[in-house]
Amino acid sequence: MSLVGKKAPLFTAPAVINGEEIVEDFSLEQYIGKNEVIFFFYPKDFTFVCPTEILAFQEKLAEFEKRGVAVVGASTDTEETHLAWLCTPKNQGGIEGVTYPIVADTSKVIASNYGVLAGDWDYDEEGRLSFTGLPIAYRGSFLIDKEGTVRHETINDLPLGRNIDEMIRLVDALQYVEKHGEVCPANWEEGKEAMQATKEGVASYLASH
Repeated sequence: MSLVGKKAPLFTAPAVINGEEIVEDFSLEQYIGKNEVIFFFYPKDFTFVCPTEILAFQEKLAEFEKRGVAVVGASTDTEETHLAWLCTPKNQGGIEGVTYPIVADTSKVIASNYGVLAGDWDYDEEGRLSFTGLPIAYRGSFLIDKEGTVRHETINDLPLGRNIDEMIRLVDALQYVEKHGEVCPANWEEGKEAMQATKEGVASYLASH
């Protein structure tokens, strides 16, 4: 079930911040009323597609921050594994230099609450609890507004990497809508014309394009 239009599930969990410090009580609550948040899940530390995404978010971090947006990553690995990966140089498959928080969802509760866990718990015929599927997160991405409401989500299968520029475009669209009260048509980008959410507004936009 989609979380769009609903409050983002809050949590308190360990995380690595600033690429070097483990905190035990990281929470998204610190951003409510202050910042929009890009909260994204990735499958596993020390893998192949994941570092390309994590480093791509870092490369664009200044673009998010100048828009007042916080970036937070998460996987089902431990905080110690996160820290080890963060301390590993890029040329050795690491993500050294990443400064935004990376959450450790070892219980898999956060991934489950966000609907991105690539498997589920079930009981077998003998009544024993088991897990079917993969106990890791899909590549879920969530744009959360300042009120803590999810405004956009995408969930990619494990081999499919994300487009970080598209996340920036969505932030621009959300902030434009909230500032101007207009709506953003297909392929809208910052600097392009938006339109009024009325029949007349749509007709005028279509006539001019």
